[in-house]
Amino acid sequence: MSAPHGNAAGPFRQPRAVWAVAFACVISFMGIGLVDPILPALAKNLHATPSQVSLLFSSYLIVTAVAMLFVGWFSSRFGAKRTLVIGLAVIVVFAALAGTSGSINGIVGFRAGWGLGNALFIATSLAVIVASASGGFGGAIILYETALGLGIAVGPLLGGELGGISWRGPFFGVAVLMAIALVATAVFVPDLPKPKHVTSPLAPLKALRHRGLLTMGIMALLYNWGFFTMLGYAPYPMELDAHQLGLVFTGWGLLVAAFSVFFAPRLQARYGTAPVLYVNLAGLSVVMAVIAAGVATPTVVIVAVIVSGAFIGINNTLTTQAVMLVSPVERPVASSAYGFLRFIGGGLAPYAAGKLADATDLSVPFYLGAATFLLAIPVLASGHGLLREAEQHTDEGESVAPTLTPVGKPASGSTPRIIVAVSAHAEAPAIVDAAARLARDTHSPLEVVHVQLTAVVEELAADTETPEKARAAVTAHLDRLAEQGVPATGQILTTVGDHSAAGRVLAQHAADTGARAIAVGRSPHGPLTQFAEGSFTTALTHAATCTVVLVAPDNAPRQLTSATLPALRDGAA
Repeated sequence: MSAPHGNAAGPFRQPRAVWAVAFACVISFMGIGLVDPILPALAKNLHATPSQVSLLFSSYLIVTAVAMLFVGWFSSRFGAKRTLVIGLAVIVVFAALAGTSGSINGIVGFRAGWGLGNALFIATSLAVIVASASGGFGGAIILYETALGLGIAVGPLLGGELGGISWRGPFFGVAVLMAIALVATAVFVPDLPKPKHVTSPLAPLKALRHRGLLTMGIMALLYNWGFFTMLGYAPYPMELDAHQLGLVFTGWGLLVAAFSVFFAPRLQARYGTAPVLYVNLAGLSVVMAVIAAGVATPTVVIVAVIVSGAFIGINNTLTTQAVMLVSPVERPVASSAYGFLRFIGGGLAPYAAGKLADATDLSVPFYLGAATFLLAIPVLASGHGLLREAEQHTDEGESVAPTLTPVGKPASGSTPRIIVAVSAHAEAPAIVDAAARLARDTHSPLEVVHVQLTAVVEELAADTETPEKARAAVTAHLDRLAEQGVPATGQILTTVGDHSAAGRVLAQHAADTGARAIAVGRSPHGPLTQFAEGSFTTALTHAATCTVVLVAPDNAPRQLTSATLPALRDGAA
């Protein structure tokens, strides 16, 4: 298959609507680290204590958490575009008001309003990008992930540069950039159809009755407690100016982005979700303890904070994957429930850290953060069985591992079949036709497997293709093959974010049905992506007991083996 990310035109050739929302995503994600470089300056200029300044995080995140419970209802009632526009408008207004404020209490209040706008925006942005993408969803997802990483990395740098001029600079900067994004979204994003049913505002809270979702949510709460303790209090012992703090947190953000997008999926594919999270949480606990022990030495704190970015990037990605795997409810509802617990932990932590620092000394909040990272391990372990079962089988009646759904007439006869795996992109018909020629040459029936992926990015999950569209795509392939006289059947392979798991499931299906061979096409994202460790094609090739071939319209099939994959990958590099 040409990878579940599919767009023949390339990941960055998208409609203006996708670019408009992606730009807004960059600015929104900047807000995570934007204020870090100006925290000491705010405390000095507004005559506030660090604990008072920490409320900038608390008000923002707590309001975001509570709003996450209702944004699904709001979006389903008023539409995704209107929700996006309202969220962006709220951010513009409250960011500008924060810049005009003359007191710390005023900024804290305006940051709360900012959090409301942020919840409305982030809960719908991924779904809008997926719905607006042309030629398939893959390029849009890559663009979203790129926007996330860029925002996390650039936010502190912009905050440091503008904060070097005035502590008001970052607030006004966000207001101006978000205003541009607001206009672009209003102009370029089309009106999108509303869901068939309105989501209940109580659905996320009801979803937390499920043990797996609640367990992963509590683990995320504990993780975010430690994370935002570091984010909210680490700038003070560094003893740097706004510009220098911006550079430090930019280094941290680059590691977050890189390890989230590139390293986390590979570690997950090789070791499994839970084992990686155990080691990662233990590593974060050690890093936080180092910050606590070396709080009087700025260099120790600076290095430890930058290094923590690698662990945080891995944890952000895999925690969300774990939530989506064990959740027995609709994924947008699971995202809202998880986001509620996650942001509550992040919001309460800076406030508690401030009180502890005022009552004791600055090391105590960091030691508490180390303890919460450590406590998250047994909480995760209590749900280990659910997570392992979800990765391999199913949970509580709803399929959460990759599953196959037949389309059309079932296969007849005992002749070994050729299986071709494709996804929703422009080259899929050509790949299926190339596999059909192979089937004719070997006098074999053909089975078309259409891969339907749920994209998972941070706390968000979006179905990249409706079941109806996936079924229609398979039916179109089968109709075309019938006109060519090729006997064919169809399947839809549904998977949540994990390409390698989908590859292993398809390999097992081929073994169970006695398939002659499995055909995949070239990925529009190139061989580096297609043949990387943890990719669909690599996992399929390693797990398959039958022949796996790479097919193309104008070339002879090329056999893929564990020995040839590195050569294909390294040759592209």
